[in-house]
Order: sequence, then C-alpha cells, then structure tokens
Amino acid sequence: MYKKRMAILVIAGTILLGICVLRLIDMQLLSTSFYREQVAQLRIQSGSFQQVRTMRGKILDRKGQILAEDEPKFWLAVNYDLSRYLDERVLQALSLRAKSKEPDANTSGLQQEFADRQEDIELLIDKCLQFGMPRQDVVTRLQKINDKIWNLRTFFAWARNGPSSDILKKYSRNLNNVPLTEAMADFEKKFPDPCDRLLLINKVDDIAELKKAQPVVELKSEDAVFAARVEFLKVPGVEVIAKGQRVYPFGQTASQTIGWVGPPGQKDKDIFADDKLANYLDDELCGREDGVEYVCEPILRGKRGEIVYDIDRNLVRQTEAQFGQDVRLTIDIELQKKIEQLITNCSQNPNCKSPIAAVVIDVGSGDILALASLPNYDLNLARQTYGKLASDPCEPLRNRAINMHYPPGSAIKPLILVAGMEAGKITAGEVISCPSHKAPQGWPNCLIYLRNHWGHDSLWSNTARNAIKGSCNVYFSHLADRIDPVVLQSWFFRFGYGRLALPDSVTTPSESSDESPEPNYPVRHFRQAQGQISNTPAKDMITSFEQLPSLEPDERRWFGIGQGNLRVTPLQVANAMACLARGGVYLPPRLIADPCSPKPEPVNLNISSATLATVYEGMHAVVEESGGTANREFASALGNFSSRGIRLYGKTGSTTQPEHAWFAGFAKDARGRTIAVSVLVEGGQAGSTDAAPLGRDILLFCAEAGYLGYK
Repeated sequence: MYKKRMAILVIAGTILLGICVLRLIDMQLLSTSFYREQVAQLRIQSGSFQQVRTMRGKILDRKGQILAEDEPKFWLAVNYDLSRYLDERVLQALSLRAKSKEPDANTSGLQQEFADRQEDIELLIDKCLQFGMPRQDVVTRLQKINDKIWNLRTFFAWARNGPSSDILKKYSRNLNNVPLTEAMADFEKKFPDPCDRLLLINKVDDIAELKKAQPVVELKSEDAVFAARVEFLKVPGVEVIAKGQRVYPFGQTASQTIGWVGPPGQKDKDIFADDKLANYLDDELCGREDGVEYVCEPILRGKRGEIVYDIDRNLVRQTEAQFGQDVRLTIDIELQKKIEQLITNCSQNPNCKSPIAAVVIDVGSGDILALASLPNYDLNLARQTYGKLASDPCEPLRNRAINMHYPPGSAIKPLILVAGMEAGKITAGEVISCPSHKAPQGWPNCLIYLRNHWGHDSLWSNTARNAIKGSCNVYFSHLADRIDPVVLQSWFFRFGYGRLALPDSVTTPSESSDESPEPNYPVRHFRQAQGQISNTPAKDMITSFEQLPSLEPDERRWFGIGQGNLRVTPLQVANAMACLARGGVYLPPRLIADPCSPKPEPVNLNISSATLATVYEGMHAVVEESGGTANREFASALGNFSSRGIRLYGKTGSTTQPEHAWFAGFAKDARGRTIAVSVLVEGGQAGSTDAAPLGRDILLFCAEAGYLGYK
C-alpha cells in the first residue's frame, strides 16, 4: 500500500515538473517578447510619473506690448500632512480611533507624532512673521487649506460608503456632478452619529491633494525666497514653490476685450477632456467668457510635459511641455488707454459717469485700433470682485462696443442716401422740403422744428448734401419711404448691419503631425449682438440675407432717421464708416492678428462715384462748414487737423426712447491713410454736444500716434 502511494506521488510530481519545464520553455523560446512586454508594463505601472507645468501664452497688442502674461510667483507652501495638525477635527478623529481600539492603531505613537507636528506648525507660524505676514493671517490661510481638504475627504468618505440611489439617479451616476452640500446631507442621513462620520473621513488618506503643497505666504523678493529655503530646509511638509499668476500690466484698459481667467466650468473641461496633458487640473485656470482669454483658449493654453519612470527609476519616456502660443491683437493699447482716460475724465467729458463705447478702425487694413467700453474693471482684481461686477447695473463686464445694440439715430443717414441714390429714388440736387411746421401724423419731425419751430427750408435748399449737413429728419424719412423694403434691408446688410461684425478669425494651434494630429477644438466666438434691420428680432443667428425677417413698409420712415426697430452696435457703425471711406468696399473688421487665418476678401458694393461724392461732401460739411451739426465742436481744432493734412468727414446722431448720442465718421490724410471712428454715449442728449467732442479728440489722438497726417 505504501509503495503504491509513493508511486502515485512520484508520477504526480513528475507530471508537475514536466508542466513547469514546458512552461519555462514556452516563456523562454516561444513568447519572449510578449512576456517581456508584460513585465515592462508592470514595471512602469509600479513606477512613477510626474507632469511638468506649462506656461500660458501672452496676449500682445499690435506693437508687441504685453497685455496679459503668466508671471512666476514664489510662495512658502505647506502640505496637508503638516497643516492638518492644526485641525481640531483631526485630533478628535485620533482620539476616537484610540478609543475604538482598532488593531492597527498605535495610539501612543500617533499622539506623540501629533504633538511633534503641532510644534512644527507653531514654528512655521512664528517664522512667517519675518516674511511680512501677521500671525492671524497665517493661521487663517492654514485653516482654509484644512477646510478645503477636509471637505474633499468628506466627499470621498461619502462616495465610498454607499451614496443614496436617489442621488446616483439624479446625477446619472456621475458623482463629480453632485454638490458638496447634497453629498454631506446624504452622508449625515446615512451616518447620523458624527463620531462614525469622523472615523470614516479620517480613513480617507489616499487622495493626491493630501500631498500637494498649498501656498500660504507670498515671497516677494529673491532674499525672501533664499531665507525661506534656509529656514525650512529640514521642516517636513514645508517648501518653496513657484506658481504662475496671470497678470495684466494695463489693469483696466481694454478689459472687456482682453478678458480674464478663472476656474474652468464643465463646458471648459469638456474641450480638453480627452487630452491628459491639456485637461484642467484642480488649481488651473482658463479664459472666462467672453474676451480674448476665452476665445483664444485653445491657442493660449499649452500642454504639460510628462516624465515616466519604471519601478527601478529608469526613465521610460519624456514628453516636453508645450508652452501656450502668444496671441497678437490689432489694438494699440496706448491709444486705447488715452481714449479711456479721456472718456472718464470729468473735466473733459461731462458724461464721464455714463456708459460709453468708442471704436477706432484703420480703414486700409480693417484693423481695430481701439475697442473701448466704459465702465470697465481691473483685470487683476476680476476674480475677487466678480460678484460686485456681475450685479452692477451699468454692466461693466459686458463689451458694449460689440455686445449691446442701440438705435443709430442720424448716424445712419449717409447709408440711407447711398441706398436712395443707388436705387434711383433721389438725385443729388433734388429737394425734399423741410417747412417750418409740424410733420403730418405718423411722420417724424425735424429736430430743429421741435427745438426752434422752424425748418431747414429757411436755411438752405434742402438737397442731399445739405440734408446730411443739417441732419434733416424730414428729408431722410421721406427718402427711406421711397425705397423698396427689401432693397433698403439689402443695403443695411451689405454694410454689415443685422449680422455679426467680428467673423471667426481664430484658428486652433497648427503644430501637428501625421502621427499626432492636433485635436479639432471647437471654434469660440466673441459674444456679440447682431443688431436688427427688420420689424422683429431674428430668432436665429443671421448668416445670409435670406434669413432676415421682413421689413414692413411703414417702418421705413423710422429707419430713415435711425429710429423704430433699427438696432446696431458701435463696431458695426464704425465699420460701415470704414466701408464708405474705402469707396464702398466692405471688409470685416479684424481684432486678432492671426497670420494663420486667411484674410477675408474685400467685397466691392459697386457704389457709383457720383453717390460717394455727394455723401462725402455732406459729411465733410457736417464738420467743417458753418451750420454743420458738428462744426461748433470741431471748429477750434480744424486748424490743427488742416496743418497735418487731414480732411474730416462726420455725422452726428441723437435718439429718443431711449436717449443716446452718436458721432461717427472718418478722417483721411494727404497720403491716403484713413481712420474711421464711432462714439456712443448712453443717455446723451445730442450727438453734436455729447459725442462729437469725444470723436474730435479721438481723431486727434490718432494723429498724435502717427496713424494720420504729420506729427
């Protein structure tokens, strides 16, 4: 019996040994590459990696001046492994753990560690005094770190201990979308005993945030950085770190155009969700809607680098960080700054407290040289003051130059004359009488009749050029009423009204290869108002003339004087003036000087030279002839313009219900260089007195900056 059992055991052992030998042969000879690959993967997975931060690209003006950049700031930083010893909740959890007599709880050792680390904390707080931070401020910062991470540990404790099915269903099982308040309420409901919750929270000790250094004290000089490194060289949990901080050297100048950065929302995160080196980390920022920081996010944002080691600390692969690309704007920040200072200077502008927009366009290129919207705000303080800014009734966060529309008043009249003459409804010498009596029911009165009870007929023969010079409502309301509604709308549309002024001019980064194609990020847009050139607002974004709602015949007389349902933006008005100044050639305005984007083709509107000459003559008379609506305000500066070889063309505008004041026009020098402007003063009583002086000074600024005439 014994021999039989031994024989069976020997046979079984032999079979087992044979299997092992065969398996070894298989591993060595048949599947060497496969197993080596598996082992290599295991070594990498058991190893470590680190990601190298990138820098966000700069925003520059047309001359290379920095408008936004990442600036390194040095901080004395503390990680949670140290700061938590200032948290009473951690001490309570430690005491509870000791009382629970958990098998793995070395309570005496933990209590000693707690006491030692509290001494380190006290030492840290005391030493921070030499870096200019009061003790209480340091304590407050540390408490904020503790609160933030305690809340995160609480969330994880809730998530790991059976969240309610109702909440999982409500948020489609996506725990990241559950608000902390709801998670905590559910946690308390499931574990009503606070001691149970403390123990569960204390068990959460495997999240990355526990090891991250959190900034506490800013080190504002090289000496402070060196001193901090020396002082805390041997203090575990304290280190000196560098963090990029977005800074805006010009503060509030062009604030709505440049935009600002803040924590990413879910829509922002979705853009880079599939790119592990570009997706947003918890402490990273992104452009907030709707300035250049937001629109150009895919360009400005870089990619983190990555260094991967295996378990033996051998370098497996290294990916270099890609710095964000710079974005150059067409604006001249110094010119913009002067314009904003003029607008807000109450000794020069009686409407300094009113919301105002101003636009300056280089006619030859279509480049926007200034895009001002007042009131504005300091970009460096936007995150701290966002609540106040968002609730301000004057809406400083909104770029009113492109994202608010207004009735244009008489600033539209040059276009009405173009439409009437090109449609054969009027000739340059034909008179439309403006008598000294009230207009018939349903027709607009002339402004001079409402103020003085006399009409333009008592001043001159009310021909086309004189009607522009004196801004005659009777002339332009009757002229517009002669033009077929579709024809009138088509001229508005061709001049850029009723559609977005800024085209899609931003391309995503172009650095790619066949092996690693660049992701196709969605195009982002500036938030813009498209205006209205019909009786009712368009329901959709207008991209073609055929999409426009109709214009009813009775509305034409009001469109003729820039009232009724007609709505435009200041940028649209400035660009329409640029179109006129080019001889009727339309070109979309350009804000981002992106060499990767093809320049749009100019569109010739084929306006006759006779029509253009009549419009130019009338607009010149507005400024430079006695009786012109802007002449009184420009008179003192006409010699200055003339000595520089600059010829002026303008149009004032005033609206009621609501009241606004406009000045729009262009200036051309002897060398053919031309600048177009528009100014809108919300609540202004008259374009001649409220907006024209600003337009005059802005054109002088352009001359002084070298964009017009001779310096």
